[in-house]
Amino acid sequence: MKVFDFPIVKFTLCLVIGITLDYFYDVPLNLSLLLTGILLILLLISYFFSLKSFKRTISFGLLTYISMISIGISVKNLHNEPNFDKHYTNIISIDQSDLHQIKLTISETLKPNKTFNRYVADVIAVDNTDAIGKILLNVKRDSSSTQIQVDNKLIVYSSLQDLYAPLNPHQFNYKKYLNNQDIYAQTYCEPSSVFVISSETYSISGYADVIRRAIITKLESYNFQPNEFAIVKALFLGQRQDISNELRQQYVSAGAIHILAISGLHVGIILIILNRLFGFLSRFKRGNITKTIIILILLWSFAVIAGLSPSVLRAVTMFSAIAIAINSKRPYNIYNTLAISAFVLLLFKPMFLFEVGFQLSYLAVIGIVSIQPILFNTIKTRFWFINKILILLTVSVAAQIGVLPLSLYYFHQFPGLFFLSNVVVIPFLGFILGCGIAVIIMALLNIPYNFIVLIFDKSITLMNQFFNWVSLQEAFIFRNVSFSIIMVISAYILIVYAYRSVVKTNFKNAMLTCLFIIIFQIIFLYNNYSTGNNNEFVVFHKSRKSLMVEKNRGNLKWYHNLDSTEMKTDYIINSYSVGNFIKTSTTDSLKNVYSFKNETLLALDSLGVYQNLSFKPDYILLTQSPKINLNRLVDSFNLKTIIADGSNYKSYIKRWEKTCDKRKIPFHYTGEKGAFMLK
Repeated sequence: MKVFDFPIVKFTLCLVIGITLDYFYDVPLNLSLLLTGILLILLLISYFFSLKSFKRTISFGLLTYISMISIGISVKNLHNEPNFDKHYTNIISIDQSDLHQIKLTISETLKPNKTFNRYVADVIAVDNTDAIGKILLNVKRDSSSTQIQVDNKLIVYSSLQDLYAPLNPHQFNYKKYLNNQDIYAQTYCEPSSVFVISSETYSISGYADVIRRAIITKLESYNFQPNEFAIVKALFLGQRQDISNELRQQYVSAGAIHILAISGLHVGIILIILNRLFGFLSRFKRGNITKTIIILILLWSFAVIAGLSPSVLRAVTMFSAIAIAINSKRPYNIYNTLAISAFVLLLFKPMFLFEVGFQLSYLAVIGIVSIQPILFNTIKTRFWFINKILILLTVSVAAQIGVLPLSLYYFHQFPGLFFLSNVVVIPFLGFILGCGIAVIIMALLNIPYNFIVLIFDKSITLMNQFFNWVSLQEAFIFRNVSFSIIMVISAYILIVYAYRSVVKTNFKNAMLTCLFIIIFQIIFLYNNYSTGNNNEFVVFHKSRKSLMVEKNRGNLKWYHNLDSTEMKTDYIINSYSVGNFIKTSTTDSLKNVYSFKNETLLALDSLGVYQNLSFKPDYILLTQSPKINLNRLVDSFNLKTIIADGSNYKSYIKRWEKTCDKRKIPFHYTGEKGAFMLK
């Protein structure tokens, strides 16, 4: 049966189109609701007319799909909180220095940084005016301050600030990421300006947090090593805050980062365990109904404790449908089940569509259910044990095919040994999950350290060591791969037609596959050509350092004062190179004069020497806090802009900015306005 034979698949696709349209074009709320209402009325009228004629017309089907697209637009609008008058952005001005009394409820605890404890908080009131919306709360770390928990009600006296946009080109846009989670502002507070007015737990998230903290406290008695304990909390509680950057990078390089995020793999294994554990209930009258109810309660309890992340919600929703289908003894189709889970989730959480994990998890499952059978049937043998290994191998390869274009677009790297990681670890993941559940139960029952805990602990250690070894095989890790969104789209079209040509071999499908291979190559060559001919000179923002690049016909020349190690690993350099499809570059030390397209930039460092010049600069770059009289400098030259990078003292920058404002000279500080670019 074809995928699009299922109406729910078509409806889900239309819902996705509607959500996407509103995301990029921001249709007004009232207009979207009006259009949806009109379309639904027309659809109802068309439905009654079609009943009289005993057939569905093309116009009825087209109207149905347009109505579903309109519903997608309205759903996205209704979940966009700034559309409502009570949202805090419609009550007070963001980025003003005025202090406000803000009443909050903590909804989520985030990973702290070196300076601040970080939380997601729901706004209840601003200056005694009822309000709604989420903010990012940053409370300065202080050992003497009260620990803030989920569901705590607070009053803070602070100003709201805008979220930080990326300062350099091709960097990760953390502001956009938070906006997709309905967070539009942040505040920084001293502990002395934060007052806890209620510690009562009342929400599902609050009770889940209490349970998580209780489990963590009990598990601490087993004295796991930090890395092992971090993995345990990620696997069973959805808490990845304590995973070190080094450990996380090892899993990424090994192609096993999905193991650390609770997703379909974990929930599927848990469903198998629960289905077998309660299998005896099937012997009784209505036992299947009882078993299904118990499994659903346990699955959703696990989802709540794990934090109800998009990957968890998607997995539990999908496997809930599968559990019902399995125990009702009715046939089910995985595409239909996927569409149902996506449709339900997007109706209630439309912004999940733009979560990277949500996208990758669906694509991985689609890759597995569509491509894996073909791969396995091609290479299967007569031997049972070898076939079991081949199943794991083909599942891993199929999942990678499903997520590869999007993974390259988001992460710009490909782990060549992903199949080894999955073939070795996935068979033991079921054991680790089962053993871990037993360990958690023993910890809650205060059972002391025993042989089962020892085996579990050593299993986690061996898994970490294995992924560390895989991550060290640098020859098999392809980093800094350039991939654009147009290449993503063309790659998926190519995968679809390649799949069709394998399933149904004929001349037409073969020719279409070849055509899309050529199109993909043309797009790749065009990306290289277009970026190579886009010449520019960029002054980047880098704290306490100076970094510039000149891009000329696809060649990069970096000017910097970084050491050799920083130059190889700096994310600004890597991001810019990957974003411009450039693999090689040259480096040079900082200079005092730079020329670009008949314009001259004079860099003044800590020496601040600019007298007796034989030319008139168009731009001045201030670096390393030069002690200069800016008024005298402005009088000496007819300048277009004065630029200050991140290597300067902030007190100097404020003084320079005031001088430029008085003299009506444009002033560009990279720490506020981002990288300065000449094109």
